[in-house]
Amino acid sequence: MSPDPLPGRLGRGLSRRQVLTGAASGTFLIGTGGGIWATRPRDAQINLLSRSVAFSGIGRRVLVMSPDDGAMIDGTRVLTRSSDTAHLVGEARAWLAAAPSWTRTGPSRDLAQSALLDLQVLSAGLPAPVAGWSQPWRYVWPRDASTAAVALAVAGQGELAYDTMRYLQRVQHDDGWFEARYVPGTRRSPDNRLPQLDGTGWVLWAVDRLRDLAPSPAPRLQGLRPMLVRSTRRILDSIDTDSGLPAACPDYWEMPERTTTLGTCAVLAAGLEAATRVLPVVGERTLTARAGEALARLDAAIQHEFGRYGYPRHPRRNDPDAAIAFLLPPFRRHTSERVLAALDRSIGRMERPAGGLAPGSSWQRDGVSWTPETALYAVALAAVGRRDDAQHWLEWLGDHRTSAGSFPEKVLAHGEPASVAPLTWTAAMVLLALHHLN
Repeated sequence: MSPDPLPGRLGRGLSRRQVLTGAASGTFLIGTGGGIWATRPRDAQINLLSRSVAFSGIGRRVLVMSPDDGAMIDGTRVLTRSSDTAHLVGEARAWLAAAPSWTRTGPSRDLAQSALLDLQVLSAGLPAPVAGWSQPWRYVWPRDASTAAVALAVAGQGELAYDTMRYLQRVQHDDGWFEARYVPGTRRSPDNRLPQLDGTGWVLWAVDRLRDLAPSPAPRLQGLRPMLVRSTRRILDSIDTDSGLPAACPDYWEMPERTTTLGTCAVLAAGLEAATRVLPVVGERTLTARAGEALARLDAAIQHEFGRYGYPRHPRRNDPDAAIAFLLPPFRRHTSERVLAALDRSIGRMERPAGGLAPGSSWQRDGVSWTPETALYAVALAAVGRRDDAQHWLEWLGDHRTSAGSFPEKVLAHGEPASVAPLTWTAAMVLLALHHLN
């Protein structure tokens, strides 16, 4: 077994060797703070690694394990026994005050405040938002950080949002590829997992959303021109294939793939669409035209290889995947009724006993609901105007927070929160869903 078992969202917690071993045997080895065991088609038992994360001093964070060792000041993620309490509480209150008024009043207040505080404790004062604070998650994933940047802009933290994108620009390879994750503040990957192409789409989408959400975007966008150009060219090169689709690559499941996935293709399309809007701002008109032509080809290829089959995870298969949502707003500008119908159909095959969603129908039947995928559906449904449906998933997420009010990564079959808490990707998407409802 790998010396770094690294639990985490989907395959992110498995080393390359573990994933391949698990895939061969039909059993996946999942690491948690309590050890390693085999997950088989039965209800999983997974520890909750922390109730939350709290500031214990300026620039210091600790895992909050129990009420006895981690009481927090109301309305903050600050330990009651922390040093510099007044300063930390003041920062928390300023953070909340910077957010839109709907986060402080009305029926969504409690949910919004949880998302804002989770986002603060996993991003403020760091080079870029980390996925979580339990050690195996204490890294920067491009997709998590990109989504968090958009949520930070919604939260009134525009400069921090652009700082996040500037960090991603610094760590991107010259050929446009991103590593799966980074040690914060460095360009170093902590392990040997494969680079992931979808990062190029995520950063383009995020910058385009920041252009809409944050004031005075033009000077900031000029500063991000190298990443915008590299990412667009990487996507163009990657889809210059006979099928018009990229080669197999790990996506947000973070597992080796034999064929390309909707999770990669849909995000690349979202990135190209974003590129057609942000590249003209930085003077890249020729590349803008190429991106627009490539987007038309990629959308046609997605329709041919996925759309005719109900948008499965893999081409010409029948395995619905939460990545269907990447084909809808806010990832794409226009709503496809055909895609929306496929999303609706997927729910019955992805819903788990506690009422949340699995990443896809082909994910293991272990009874676990995943909050990022559930929040992803809330975002898409909110963005297309399906308020009641979006509210259903948001209420579910609110009902399954930890006792400290943080969003966990997983919810077990009987409704208990499990794994890491809080999780940046979930908190960010909850805030984005609420943004689209307000």
